[in-house]
Amino acid sequence: MPMYTTIKRMKDGTEKKRIAEKLLALRSQLDRQVPAKTATDTLLLATWNIRAFGDNRRTESLHYIAEIISRFDVVAVQEVASDLVGLQKLVMFLGPSWDYIVTDSTEGTAGGGERVAFLYDKTKVFFRKMAGEIVLPESKLIDKKWQFARTPFSVAFQAGWFRFILTTVHVYYGTSNSENSRRVEEIDSISEFLKKRAKKENESYILLGDFNIFKQSDATMKAMEKHGFYIPDALREHPTDLGKTKYYDQIAFNLKLEPTMTVFSEGKQRAGAFDFTETLFSPQDLPLYQEYFDQKYVNGKTEQQIEKYYLTNWRTFEMSDHLPLWIELKIDFSNQYLDKIQKATD
Repeated sequence: MPMYTTIKRMKDGTEKKRIAEKLLALRSQLDRQVPAKTATDTLLLATWNIRAFGDNRRTESLHYIAEIISRFDVVAVQEVASDLVGLQKLVMFLGPSWDYIVTDSTEGTAGGGERVAFLYDKTKVFFRKMAGEIVLPESKLIDKKWQFARTPFSVAFQAGWFRFILTTVHVYYGTSNSENSRRVEEIDSISEFLKKRAKKENESYILLGDFNIFKQSDATMKAMEKHGFYIPDALREHPTDLGKTKYYDQIAFNLKLEPTMTVFSEGKQRAGAFDFTETLFSPQDLPLYQEYFDQKYVNGKTEQQIEKYYLTNWRTFEMSDHLPLWIELKIDFSNQYLDKIQKATD
């Protein structure tokens, strides 16, 4: 349950009322569109690129981000800034049951000083004491000269019966070409690398994050799938940019489980991309926030220019230009385990 005490202490009555109203509407939308968390039966896994996420958001926006993240059990977050103050505030708003694991920042032009992180609810998810950034051997360098633009991050977790390793990425973007060659190579390299690890370790790997995939038919998507990573149909139908035309974010599986132990089933699977703009920072909300805009984007500008700035710039730095992508997984294999014992003794 997120912490709301900072809202109560706010001196601006208008802002306090607006945040409470928006949170109530957001909670209602989440109730309708995201399954309820369970104690032992299911795991709600999500990935979210939170644009340039540093100490650069209003307290109001942090409360909305915390409300959304709190509905899941573990969330991979990309574009965390080198300054961790914003992330630490977010975790404080999430409450004492939440914790995080974060990488060092990736320096260089391509890396942009970014980190990636996992936020997880300790009442559901157990950190299995293994975490590490993935560095390619010299023989496997991308185009024979590059490491990843932003270093992938692997962490071992367990929820219920399900033991798994999450690897989150923020793949190189480069040019607006949907099949940028370095982007394809990065996806190909991490998928091949993890495929070999999954086989060697007999571990279930889940690869998730921002792959900068434009269309599902692109070489970028095929580079991941050819190495045995599977994306459930329930995830495939959800674009994750605000315009809902790009499939930037993905969650893919390479599982090593007993045949009877299934974490999802096609046709019954629940997954989605949560569109927070249905409730938050809609076009109609522009008058509520115009007073907070940098005046250089307002003075002398037309109404159309101001609206474009609000929709494509200001609100994306308060929330994000990506939607959180999520999936519900089954994690209670008690019946399957007992059934196996029973059959073995017949």
